[in-house]
Amino acid sequence: MTTMPPAAVRPAADALTAEILRNALAVAAEEASIVVVRSAYSTFVVEGSDASAAILDAEGRLIAHSVATTLMNSMALSVAVPHLLEDIPADTMSPGDVFVMNDAYRGGIHTNDLLVFRPVFVDGAVRYFTGTLIHVSDIGGASAGGMASLATEIFLEGLQLPPVRVATADGLELPITRILQLNSRTPDKVLGDVQALIAGATTAATRVEALITEHGPQVFDEGVLRYLRHTEERTRAALAALPHGTFRASYAIDDDGIHPGRTHTVQVAVTVTDGTVVLDFDGTDPQAPAAVNASLSQSLAAVVFAVRCFLDPTIPMNDGCLRALDVRLPVGSLLNAQSPYPCGGRFLPAYAAMEAVFQALSDAVPDKAIAASGILQPFSIAARNAPYWIHLAYDYGGVGARHGKDGPDATGVHFGLGRNSVPQVEPVENRCPIVVESVEYLTDSGGPGRWRGGLGTRTVFRLRADADITTRGDRLHNGPPGRDGGHPGTPGGFYRLAPDGGRERLESKVNNEPFVAGEAFVVETTGGGGIGCPEDRPVDEVLADVAAGKVSRQAADEVYGLVWTGEEEVDHLATEQRRARLRVHGPETSRPAVAQN
Repeated sequence: MTTMPPAAVRPAADALTAEILRNALAVAAEEASIVVVRSAYSTFVVEGSDASAAILDAEGRLIAHSVATTLMNSMALSVAVPHLLEDIPADTMSPGDVFVMNDAYRGGIHTNDLLVFRPVFVDGAVRYFTGTLIHVSDIGGASAGGMASLATEIFLEGLQLPPVRVATADGLELPITRILQLNSRTPDKVLGDVQALIAGATTAATRVEALITEHGPQVFDEGVLRYLRHTEERTRAALAALPHGTFRASYAIDDDGIHPGRTHTVQVAVTVTDGTVVLDFDGTDPQAPAAVNASLSQSLAAVVFAVRCFLDPTIPMNDGCLRALDVRLPVGSLLNAQSPYPCGGRFLPAYAAMEAVFQALSDAVPDKAIAASGILQPFSIAARNAPYWIHLAYDYGGVGARHGKDGPDATGVHFGLGRNSVPQVEPVENRCPIVVESVEYLTDSGGPGRWRGGLGTRTVFRLRADADITTRGDRLHNGPPGRDGGHPGTPGGFYRLAPDGGRERLESKVNNEPFVAGEAFVVETTGGGGIGCPEDRPVDEVLADVAAGKVSRQAADEVYGLVWTGEEEVDHLATEQRRARLRVHGPETSRPAVAQN
């Protein structure tokens, strides 16, 4: 005979069910993202595993997302659901329907990022959505691959889509897919990408439906609500442990590519109270007619990511985390752009917002401080004429030093992307007329300090055919600042390398710059800032950096103050005396330049 457990035991069983559901839904989202990657046609998605999947409720609240899903994508999917329902009410949806949109002003990111949703029905009503998102190969605009770096309005960035039905239980809605193909330089790839997104959303929906059947609708709903509440409680407890007060910071974008010398600044006031944080970006510069604006979802993602970096990393990322944050993004600012201002350069202001929050909270919690970082440097290499081929990629800068640790090399610090988005060399060379001649760390690019900033990299692409190059970089004029006496990271750049070795620096933001076969396109990424005075870095750590090629002997001498007695031997007494002078007077010479090819 089976008996019910005592009442005191039942809550634990409920908690166990909620945890089982949390993990099962995360697995469902992960499976969906894998389906997208394996089904997609775009090189960037297939080789970079750049696909996102999430499970949301009918209000757009984030329940679970895949491991590869970045906050920039899960926030977009979450913010977009209410706008989907504004245009297409839930009671007009049918089982098997799938919807697509990319409207940046209604939850989207930029035109090349397609958001696909499939409703999940319970007792005949829409209760949940599964969502998938990737950057498709091309959807029109002034430059291939969605890289219109000099756009002054969104219409130059590609085709805009409101929420529309792209498939039913009977198959694709051909008028919509034909519109997408007609506006793409790579129509077959776009169609394949859309079908991959639909397959992923369908896979996740199937898994969610099976879980609802297994546990019953009521247990499923209660389990989801329980773990969202648990996440909220943990988040509020972690926030309550932060020092209370208001902390202010700002971060500037180098330039917008159109107005020489014009910077754009993000400002934030972070106010910490018991269990709540208000992040007010009042004072941030207004939106600009240049690709330096972000949509609301992207700025929200950056801010949430930055705060979570100061909390317990085991706290799940879902709507429960968001409930404890009050994020205020002024309408019509760089962080909440309105039509027709372009949003393709969204990561520039969003990463500035992230950096500003980092610095504000680093002031609040110095033992968790982080210096500023080099960020991703997107670029595209594209055929000038049909048949079109496109290599769209990012390279990553060094992470700023953390209090107590050096910054990681060439991974960037991201709410949006990670190292997995860098395609491997062989597939790039196989799919495009490009030879990747070298990928290497840049010695001395990390900002010197007691804890050194992470290094940037240099990648050389030799072209075997004429091509147009488009770039969208930042932190290439002003290196990411250090903290507490740490030095800034060395700025990177984009370059043209002629066959005879001549080297020409490109602007950080160029659109369709013509290259000819035989020339090389060089991407150098920016190093992260350092923390603490370089003279305080232990000698053995400096020597290890020199041995690893991360710091040159010249920098070890002139910046870190080492006095050498031989090839690898250091006079420790003379070094300490010299370091004492450096602490008072600063470096004896200018900082060594990063080695050039």
